[in-house]
Amino acid sequence: MHAAPLSSPRLQRVLAVLSDGRPHTTRAIVRKGRVMAVNACVSELRHHGAVIACRQELVGGTRRFFYTMIKGPVS
Repeated sequence: MHAAPLSSPRLQRVLAVLSDGRPHTTRAIVRKGRVMAVNACVSELRHHGAVIACRQELVGGTRRFFYTMIKGPVS
């Protein structure tokens, strides 16, 4: 995988959303981080050493994904 550098504005926006350590839905990350490919951004952050948990949950009959950053990336 060719991950963007950690200094990438796109990754920095997603990192800012996840940095509170709380679970965030894919939609919340799209809106707050102004990105579209959340799973790709999460994969790139993991490439840089971040530990991000992902869980899926049925909410009102719809599958939702929640991302929680356990540990930030290594600078």
